[in-house]
Amino acid sequence: MNPVILVAVKEPARAKSRLAPVLTGRERSLLARAMLEDLIRVLQPLPYPVVTITVSPAVASRVASAGWRVLWEEHQVSESAAIDEASRLLVQEGVPAVLRLPADLPRLEPGDIAVLLEQTTLSPSAVLAPSHDRLGTNALLRIPPDLFPSRFGPDSFALHLAEAERAQAHIAIVNNPRLALDIDDATDIARFLEQPAEGETYRLLLDLNMDERLKRHAGQIDPHPRARGNS
Repeated sequence: MNPVILVAVKEPARAKSRLAPVLTGRERSLLARAMLEDLIRVLQPLPYPVVTITVSPAVASRVASAGWRVLWEEHQVSESAAIDEASRLLVQEGVPAVLRLPADLPRLEPGDIAVLLEQTTLSPSAVLAPSHDRLGTNALLRIPPDLFPSRFGPDSFALHLAEAERAQAHIAIVNNPRLALDIDDATDIARFLEQPAEGETYRLLLDLNMDERLKRHAGQIDPHPRARGNS
């Protein structure tokens, strides 16, 4: 099996909107760029081609310099639409398997990719790695790449499992704490900072004094909010 790794990357200035309570727009952009740098560092030594689909010229320039192939997304509709469009193109080019990874896995290690790819070479197959809450899908390997439609968004893990079952695929689930830790909100940042890490993401969050900022943010949240009546 000769898989392709596929990463959809938003315009950094529009990334991570759920972190607005604790990070400014500029800081969220810096965080998105730092996580992309960490992903490049992890994937660069691996013998698999990487394809990025994006609308961002800055992202395209950076990943191209790392040797990744760039597919331009004309209009950013959704991650699912972008991944499926790219997957269909790769099928036409004869690619037998595509591993979709998000760009926000700051604890990812090269060995984690090997574990995913070692699960199966059978077709049809699906390998899934859930997020820590088992609601999101933090890695998705499909053989063939267009085996079923992407369902990224709320409750995507259960939706992808259902799609794989409908496609009568061989299914493997990989529970991996590094793959499970993505960064979408302040709680994810706190979880990430519990242990030191290599890479740009950890250094940036230390530079931004996120430990103290998260404590202040937590103190501003009313632990006993009043019920809201109709007005």
